[in-house]
Amino acid sequence: MHPMTNIAIRAARDGGRVLTRYFDRVGSLKIETKQQNDYVSEVDRTSEAAIIKTIKRYYPEHAILAEESGLHEGSEFEWIIDPLDGTTNYLHGFPQFSVSIALRHRGELLSAVVYDPMREELFHATKGEGAFINDRRMRVSPRKGLDGSLLGTGIPYRDMTHADAYFGMMRDLIVDSAGVRRPGSAALDFAWLAMGRIDGFWELGLAPWDIAGGALLIKEAGGIITDLSGGSRYLETGNVVAANMKLHKVMLDTIKPHMSASLKE
Repeated sequence: MHPMTNIAIRAARDGGRVLTRYFDRVGSLKIETKQQNDYVSEVDRTSEAAIIKTIKRYYPEHAILAEESGLHEGSEFEWIIDPLDGTTNYLHGFPQFSVSIALRHRGELLSAVVYDPMREELFHATKGEGAFINDRRMRVSPRKGLDGSLLGTGIPYRDMTHADAYFGMMRDLIVDSAGVRRPGSAALDFAWLAMGRIDGFWELGLAPWDIAGGALLIKEAGGIITDLSGGSRYLETGNVVAANMKLHKVMLDTIKPHMSASLKE
């Protein structure tokens, strides 16, 4: 395993320990509203601080892009951090949340970790070395079409600009599939797709820290992740479709009729 992936794992576990320590006393946490239906708590910030402290101990010159504290300038190596993906779940005592960490160099993802501290499932990948859950290699599902496929998604809840387009996509995807699930942590959704628990995934309006870790997991597990036009700008647009190669094409074809001009940008 690459040394930087090892540090990402160490940092993710440090953040995860913060999340589990506070989980049984969420009612006493200080919570702020960032925007409508978007919350941040002292746990998000404490987890992020623990993650950054670990990374900076080994790579003090590296840049960091973190959800709560923003951009920390540094070298061409950049760590992309979500210290608590699934904050709303967490604050309701709903045990579906994760820590997500990715390392990017000149736009290329090199290492990724998504950690589920409640199940103690550690998903990790290094570019060119495959993807793993704990020490077991992962592969995406081999399903070729929507028939029998279980899909994951994230229903719009902050920005409703593309809600009509989204629900049109859902209507057409759900008709021929085995169903759609919305667990509430995009990073974990990507990790679950990489190991075959779900067969495909799509969502609109994600942030880079929601996507980066899971994107490398999917690629290294044999899958494909793109924006809604089938391109590689998903970290910029925040709009993603992911699956194995054949199911991915079927999903894109199903989504295409609902694409507005702004979603194609």
